[in-house]
Amino acid sequence: MYQLEEETEDDWWEVEALYDLCFAPGRTALSSYRLRDGVEPVRALCLTLRQDGILAAVIRYWPVQVAGARVLLLGPIAVHPTRQGEGLGGLLMHESLTEAHRLGWERVLLVGDAPYYARFGFERLEGVEMPPPTNPDRVLGLELVAGAWQGVRGPVEKAI
Repeated sequence: MYQLEEETEDDWWEVEALYDLCFAPGRTALSSYRLRDGVEPVRALCLTLRQDGILAAVIRYWPVQVAGARVLLLGPIAVHPTRQGEGLGGLLMHESLTEAHRLGWERVLLVGDAPYYARFGFERLEGVEMPPPTNPDRVLGLELVAGAWQGVRGPVEKAI
């Protein structure tokens, strides 16, 4: 039985340990982390997935802006290596994106592998620039509202 819950402050160290396990050392030096530094996450969308009390997967979201437009920055998302291939990442994606839409968010941005994220509707974003060094082919977006990315171009900046 899985428990899907909003991440709490008490979860922080355990979530960070899972991210450390799943990602290469130096992950916090990536450009997306500079956009998160000193910014509160969108707590209602930061989720933990546990089975029998053991953390199996997590997802976080952060507010950013592009050309003054409000944007959700998805990530990181991680699934414990012993639980990968069970669809837990997909479950977190679907649940959190549904909730993001319900909360009134219109567009989502991430830096990731296009073939993986395409199954959730993400597409390469032309003209949306993450801080360097970011491969532009990995800058992906999703419209939660039709046309939400239309005319939204420029550098990704910290939310004000």
